[in-house]
Amino acid sequence: MGCCSGRCTLIFICTLQLVLALERQVFDFLGYQWAPILANFFHIIAVILGLFGTIQYRPRYIVAYTVWAALWVAWNVFIICFYLDVGGLSKDSDLLTFNISAHHSWWSEHGPGCVRGEMPQAAGGRTTESHSYITVMGCFMDYQYIEVLHSAAQILVALLGFVYGCYVVSAITEEEDSFDFIGGFEPFPLYHVNEKPSHLLLRPVCP
Repeated sequence: MGCCSGRCTLIFICTLQLVLALERQVFDFLGYQWAPILANFFHIIAVILGLFGTIQYRPRYIVAYTVWAALWVAWNVFIICFYLDVGGLSKDSDLLTFNISAHHSWWSEHGPGCVRGEMPQAAGGRTTESHSYITVMGCFMDYQYIEVLHSAAQILVALLGFVYGCYVVSAITEEEDSFDFIGGFEPFPLYHVNEKPSHLLLRPVCP
């Protein structure tokens, strides 16, 4: 009964993680955040493996998912430190885009309440490849805090997945051990009738 409830909870957690990962992947694609896009891709694969292993009673897949959950927590801690400028990191750097482009979080220009405006460059410096300066004002919440909240939610769900993943693996292992103990995997039945050797049956009875 405990294993069943644990499995049902883990299935719910994995499903929730898939929804959150797809939502985050969309916004990372909009912001051309290549490092998070790659991390989200591996995260989606690991969650699918964990979901499949939970449904099909495959503890190895659940173990792989549990290990990834711990790595996913570490990754999101790094993202929080990045956007809060902790440890020498800077949210204005191009680290998350692999220095390929100067794009930043999609929320930096499209956050709740943000008013986006463009200020064209001076006429003398305008060329066919010049870009307008973009100003963002009136945001209810700065974009870095939105990213931090996203990562905090990912950490919370990943920790729950880690705990329930360990619990389900231990429960499945105990069930398999108990089934093996009562003879579920034995090639011969546990109880059998001892038959007398044939030479004893042919031996004459003494008067």
